[in-house]
Amino acid sequence: MDVAAAKQQMRTAALAARGAMSDADRMAAGVAVARHCLDQWQGARRVAAFVSFGTEPPTRPLLDGLAASGTQIVVPVVTGDDLRWVGYEATGPQLDADPLAAVDVILVPALAVDRHGNRLGRGRGYYDRALTGVSASAIAVVYDDELLDDVPVEAHDRRVQGVLRPAGYSPW
Repeated sequence: MDVAAAKQQMRTAALAARGAMSDADRMAAGVAVARHCLDQWQGARRVAAFVSFGTEPPTRPLLDGLAASGTQIVVPVVTGDDLRWVGYEATGPQLDADPLAAVDVILVPALAVDRHGNRLGRGRGYYDRALTGVSASAIAVVYDDELLDDVPVEAHDRRVQGVLRPAGYSPW
Protein backbone atom coordinates (compact mmCIF):
# COMPACT_ATOMS: atom_id res chain seq x y z
CA MET A 1 0.00 0.00 0.00
CA ASP A 2 1.41 3.43 -0.84
CA VAL A 3 1.84 6.11 1.81
CA ALA A 4 -1.13 8.23 0.67
CA ALA A 5 -3.45 5.20 0.81
CA ALA A 6 -2.08 4.18 4.23
CA LYS A 7 -2.69 7.70 5.54
CA GLN A 8 -6.25 7.72 4.21
CA GLN A 9 -6.96 4.34 5.77
CA MET A 10 -5.61 5.61 9.11
CA ARG A 11 -7.74 8.78 8.84
CA THR A 12 -10.88 6.73 8.20
CA ALA A 13 -10.19 4.52 11.23
CA ALA A 14 -9.43 7.50 13.49
CA LEU A 15 -12.58 9.35 12.47
CA ALA A 16 -14.69 6.23 13.03
CA ALA A 17 -13.20 5.75 16.51
CA ARG A 18 -13.84 9.39 17.36
CA GLY A 19 -17.40 9.11 16.11
CA ALA A 20 -17.99 6.16 18.45
CA MET A 21 -17.00 8.23 21.53
CA SER A 22 -19.74 9.60 23.74
CA ASP A 23 -20.09 13.35 24.18
CA ALA A 24 -19.34 12.90 27.89
CA ASP A 25 -16.07 11.06 27.14
CA ARG A 26 -15.10 13.73 24.62
CA MET A 27 -15.78 16.52 27.12
CA ALA A 28 -13.87 14.73 29.89
CA ALA A 29 -10.93 14.38 27.51
CA GLY A 30 -11.09 18.11 26.72
CA VAL A 31 -11.07 19.02 30.41
CA ALA A 32 -8.06 16.73 31.03
CA VAL A 33 -6.20 18.18 28.04
CA ALA A 34 -6.91 21.69 29.34
CA ARG A 35 -5.55 20.81 32.79
CA HIS A 36 -2.28 19.51 31.31
CA CYS A 37 -2.06 22.47 28.95
CA LEU A 38 -2.45 24.94 31.80
CA ASP A 39 0.10 23.05 33.89
CA GLN A 40 2.58 23.42 31.04
CA TRP A 41 1.83 26.81 29.44
CA GLN A 42 -0.15 28.92 31.91
CA GLY A 43 1.60 32.26 31.94
CA ALA A 44 2.87 31.96 28.38
CA ARG A 45 2.82 35.28 26.56
CA ARG A 46 1.21 34.00 23.34
CA VAL A 47 -0.08 30.57 22.31
CA ALA A 48 -1.31 29.54 18.87
CA ALA A 49 -4.12 27.00 19.17
CA PHE A 50 -7.18 25.82 17.30
CA VAL A 51 -10.89 25.97 18.00
CA SER A 52 -11.99 22.34 17.90
CA PHE A 53 -14.91 21.18 15.82
CA GLY A 54 -16.80 17.94 15.40
CA THR A 55 -15.18 15.04 17.21
CA GLU A 56 -11.79 16.70 17.86
CA PRO A 57 -10.65 16.88 21.48
CA PRO A 58 -12.56 19.89 22.83
CA THR A 59 -10.26 22.91 23.07
CA ARG A 60 -12.68 25.46 24.52
CA PRO A 61 -11.63 24.62 28.13
CA LEU A 62 -7.93 25.13 27.36
CA LEU A 63 -8.55 28.27 25.29
CA ASP A 64 -10.67 29.83 28.04
CA GLY A 65 -8.19 28.76 30.72
CA LEU A 66 -5.24 30.28 28.87
CA ALA A 67 -7.18 33.48 28.18
CA ALA A 68 -8.17 33.75 31.86
CA SER A 69 -4.50 33.48 32.82
CA GLY A 70 -3.62 36.44 30.59
CA THR A 71 -2.14 34.51 27.68
CA GLN A 72 -2.81 35.99 24.26
CA ILE A 73 -4.21 33.30 21.95
CA VAL A 74 -4.15 33.24 18.18
CA VAL A 75 -6.30 30.78 16.23
CA PRO A 76 -6.32 29.87 12.54
CA VAL A 77 -8.88 30.74 9.94
CA VAL A 78 -8.72 28.92 6.60
CA THR A 79 -8.14 31.36 3.76
CA GLY A 80 -7.85 29.61 0.41
CA ASP A 81 -5.01 27.11 0.75
CA ASP A 82 -3.48 28.69 3.84
CA LEU A 83 -4.17 29.53 7.46
CA ARG A 84 -4.51 33.14 8.58
CA TRP A 85 -4.08 33.73 12.31
CA VAL A 86 -6.47 35.93 14.29
CA GLY A 87 -6.94 36.74 17.95
CA TYR A 88 -9.14 34.35 19.91
CA GLU A 89 -10.24 37.12 22.23
CA ALA A 90 -12.39 39.93 20.90
CA THR A 91 -10.18 42.43 22.73
CA GLY A 92 -6.47 42.50 23.24
CA PRO A 93 -3.34 43.76 21.55
CA GLN A 94 -3.21 43.99 17.79
CA LEU A 95 -1.46 41.03 16.17
CA ASP A 96 1.97 41.31 14.58
CA ALA A 97 2.37 40.92 10.82
CA ASP A 98 3.51 37.33 11.53
CA PRO A 99 1.62 36.20 14.66
CA LEU A 100 3.42 32.83 14.78
CA ALA A 101 6.83 34.51 15.07
CA ALA A 102 6.09 35.50 18.68
CA VAL A 103 4.28 32.42 20.00
CA ASP A 104 5.60 30.28 22.83
CA VAL A 105 3.94 27.11 21.49
CA ILE A 106 1.62 26.03 18.68
CA LEU A 107 -1.11 23.51 19.55
CA VAL A 108 -2.15 21.71 16.38
CA PRO A 109 -4.98 19.28 15.66
CA ALA A 110 -4.14 15.73 14.63
CA LEU A 111 -5.92 12.46 14.00
CA ALA A 112 -2.83 10.58 15.17
CA VAL A 113 0.79 11.20 16.09
CA ASP A 114 3.68 8.83 16.61
CA ARG A 115 6.56 8.88 19.08
CA HIS A 116 8.87 10.25 16.36
CA GLY A 117 6.77 13.40 15.95
CA ASN A 118 5.03 12.37 12.75
CA ARG A 119 1.52 13.83 12.69
CA LEU A 120 -1.48 12.68 10.72
CA GLY A 121 -3.80 15.54 9.86
CA ARG A 122 -6.89 15.63 7.69
CA GLY A 123 -4.87 15.68 4.49
CA ARG A 124 -5.14 19.24 3.26
CA GLY A 125 -1.62 20.33 4.35
CA TYR A 126 -2.69 23.56 6.09
CA TYR A 127 -0.52 22.97 9.15
CA ASP A 128 2.39 21.56 7.15
CA ARG A 129 2.51 24.86 5.26
CA ALA A 130 1.88 27.00 8.35
CA LEU A 131 4.66 25.33 10.36
CA THR A 132 7.31 25.83 7.70
CA GLY A 133 9.98 28.16 9.05
CA VAL A 134 8.35 28.57 12.48
CA SER A 135 10.70 28.22 15.43
CA ALA A 136 8.13 27.61 18.19
CA SER A 137 7.42 24.02 19.19
CA ALA A 138 4.36 22.48 17.58
CA ILE A 139 2.41 20.13 19.85
CA ALA A 140 -0.22 17.71 18.51
CA VAL A 141 -3.49 17.52 20.48
CA VAL A 142 -5.02 14.03 20.35
CA TYR A 143 -6.98 11.48 22.36
CA ASP A 144 -4.94 8.93 24.31
CA ASP A 145 -5.43 6.09 21.82
CA GLU A 146 -4.21 8.30 18.96
CA LEU A 147 -0.58 8.21 20.13
CA LEU A 148 0.78 5.42 17.94
CA ASP A 149 4.07 3.66 17.28
CA ASP A 150 4.18 4.75 13.64
CA VAL A 151 2.31 7.16 11.39
CA PRO A 152 2.88 7.10 7.61
CA VAL A 153 4.88 10.12 6.50
CA GLU A 154 5.57 11.95 3.25
CA ALA A 155 8.35 14.42 2.42
CA HIS A 156 6.11 17.51 2.88
CA ASP A 157 4.87 16.47 6.36
CA ARG A 158 6.16 18.62 9.23
CA ARG A 159 6.97 16.97 12.52
CA VAL A 160 5.68 18.07 15.90
CA GLN A 161 7.81 18.36 19.01
CA GLY A 162 5.39 16.74 21.43
CA VAL A 163 1.90 15.52 22.16
CA LEU A 164 -0.83 16.82 24.47
CA ARG A 165 -3.52 14.29 25.36
CA PRO A 166 -5.82 13.51 28.28
CA ALA A 167 -3.08 11.38 29.91
CA GLY A 168 -0.65 14.31 29.86
CA TYR A 169 1.96 16.22 27.90
CA SER A 170 4.98 14.46 26.40
CA PRO A 171 7.75 16.33 24.59
CA TRP A 172 10.09 14.37 22.33
